[in-house]
Amino acid sequence: MKPRSLMFTLYGEYIKYYGGEIWVGSLIELMKQFGVSESSVRGAIFRMVQNNLLEVRKVGKKSYYSATSQGRVDEGVSRVYATQNHMWDQKWRILTYSFPEEKREIRNKIRKELIWTGFGNLTNSTLVTPNPVEDQVKEMIRVYGIEEYAFLFTSSSIVTHDNQSIIDIGWDLNMVRDEYQTFIDKFTPKFEELRERALNNTLKDEECFIERTVLVHEYRKFLFQDPGFPRDLLPEGWIGIKARELFWNIHQLLSIPSIRYFESVFEGVPDREIHIERDKALNPFGEIYI
Repeated sequence: MKPRSLMFTLYGEYIKYYGGEIWVGSLIELMKQFGVSESSVRGAIFRMVQNNLLEVRKVGKKSYYSATSQGRVDEGVSRVYATQNHMWDQKWRILTYSFPEEKREIRNKIRKELIWTGFGNLTNSTLVTPNPVEDQVKEMIRVYGIEEYAFLFTSSSIVTHDNQSIIDIGWDLNMVRDEYQTFIDKFTPKFEELRERALNNTLKDEECFIERTVLVHEYRKFLFQDPGFPRDLLPEGWIGIKARELFWNIHQLLSIPSIRYFESVFEGVPDREIHIERDKALNPFGEIYI
């Protein structure tokens, strides 16, 4: 695992529910479980602070780190655990942009962020999504200060193409399906092994923490692949639903002991009361999983 990517997983899966800040020593100890050295952790932290993804507070002689809004931990977590059960409102969101060459770097960032949000490419400068992400896109445009270069429209129909043609152009769902199948093939035997060990009471808390973190880290990649279509636009028998059920089953099997291990290592800031959301840390899916 790359240190930066692993840190995003740790913040989204655990730290955000414990006040959002963590002592660097705790972070180093947690990441050591995945073979990441202290120097690698500190180097990744330094670069993430420089890129405004993390911010630091000094309390006495100790340093405590939290994710910034640009780190987008909250949005990433909500998408990992959101259910794909909403119906389509029959509207396409269409974003077009035209950047001068000197703003090529921002253009590339915008394209990557839009794909992460679930947009698909129709042309080099036109992206679409059937999902209601107007507020997110308007906030992105404001943050990057690109109001004069980017334009967002909604349309209830595409005159020259039907909806399936737009989907075929904008997304490679066959590739996404294959990735889900790989996930299922990898984690189905893992689930059976872990369930057997849980029944025999041979699973250690530290192991559960590692397995849950790896599971979420692997599943999180679908944020960059699966556009999260409304259910009435999904292919019949969509394999992503089966993969999600497997993710849920393993996650909940490991939930209590993994949180127990995290709490044994975690040290939050001592200068303010920490609002702990332990129930959400145990079950980020909510009270009922659908």
